[in-house]
Amino acid sequence: MIIFMEQYKKEFIDFMIECQVLKFGSFTLKSGRQSPFFMNAGSYISGSQLKRLGEYYAQAIHQAFGDDIDAFFGPAYKGIPLAVATAIAYSNLYGKEIKYCADRKELKDHGADKGGILGYNLKDGDKVVIIEDVTTSGKSIEEVYPKIRAQESTPNGINIIGEIVSLDRLEKAPDSEKSALEVISQTYGFKTCSIVTMKDVIEHLYTNGDKKVITEELKKELDAYYDQWGVK
Repeated sequence: MIIFMEQYKKEFIDFMIECQVLKFGSFTLKSGRQSPFFMNAGSYISGSQLKRLGEYYAQAIHQAFGDDIDAFFGPAYKGIPLAVATAIAYSNLYGKEIKYCADRKELKDHGADKGGILGYNLKDGDKVVIIEDVTTSGKSIEEVYPKIRAQESTPNGINIIGEIVSLDRLEKAPDSEKSALEVISQTYGFKTCSIVTMKDVIEHLYTNGDKKVITEELKKELDAYYDQWGVK
């Protein structure tokens, strides 16, 4: 059965290349792995870029989770503009007002908004989607998950319905044969997804593309990387 990639996913892949967010070369990851590609959401820096980025996240969230969402949670720091941009886009595209919130790296001990949360104060009954840029190890969730749970007054009072990243690298998490998103889903019990995967990227830029971005030589490097680190 042939499954066609949605148009917004193709556009998002081109958008990442255009904004120099997704780069190919030789990069040392935090894990120590030598990767032939690197994705950095911090390279989205203009208003028009953030507007489009929010729209791509909104479309993917709408497709994966529907509209029954109360808040977007963006882990500090890169997740904060992602959650804000997505909330704005969701309102414009679907007419649904979804609040944004984020964690503070340091507690604020003064003012009306003191505490560890920026933006909307989560409460029991809220349905939350966590928004990140990319995850290789799942370490950030280990930090933010207890912060979200700390906002509820009864156990599991807040319903974390899922997490989304922009790019799923589709590689093994540390000490696992599964991807970081798979490990997160199994560990915490909520759905995980991405706007696109590296499989989508290769399909669009190499298999069905002009091979100007992913050349034959680069494709061999990607194949070798995934032979070693890719999920089966």
